[in-house]
Amino acid sequence: MDHTENGIIPSGSPGAAAQEGSLQEASDDTLVAAMEAILFAMGDAVSIDMLARALQISTERAESVAGLLAEKCAKPSSGLALNRYEDAVQLSTRPDLLDYLIRIASEPKKPRLTPTLMETLSIIAFKQPVTRMEVENIRGVNSDFAINRLISFDLVCEMGRKEVPGRPLLFGTTEQFLRSFGLSSVNDLPEPDTSRMEEFREEAEEEVNTGLNV
Repeated sequence: MDHTENGIIPSGSPGAAAQEGSLQEASDDTLVAAMEAILFAMGDAVSIDMLARALQISTERAESVAGLLAEKCAKPSSGLALNRYEDAVQLSTRPDLLDYLIRIASEPKKPRLTPTLMETLSIIAFKQPVTRMEVENIRGVNSDFAINRLISFDLVCEMGRKEVPGRPLLFGTTEQFLRSFGLSSVNDLPEPDTSRMEEFREEAEEEVNTGLNV
């Protein structure tokens, strides 16, 4: 078997030695970029020893690279800062830019509606007030996650209980749903396409089959 397939080079082979050599000979710019990428991906503080192992360089050189990264972050054009915690370093945003971060964090987040959520929302919108079981009978699959997700987006809410044995919860759309879709009331919804209900069922079955094959 060729162990070089998929880019895997066995340890101790000439190829591995060449690869390690190329890392040892990497330029400072490359190592600074690699360290920055590692710290960004990790989020938490990472020890200099661990960075040295990841970059396959000595601890002394890792210290030097961390110093260069700190200089890079200290430039006015950088939005990051390199913080030192004894033998570890961590990337963070610059404290003086906090006001900008607060503004973006306070912006309302637009919910991302997947095909599954759109199907469930459509059924609830056209059939409301509707029980969870009635939604599932149309989709053909458990819809707990989809309904709970729509509730968290404030697009769907509980509308009391159905007066039948067990008194299951009823669900309907919210004012936020109307605002999101530019409607004055649910009466403005277009006439439902009954053929879509069968499509919903087929797509839901495909969703389940995909999950079983993962």
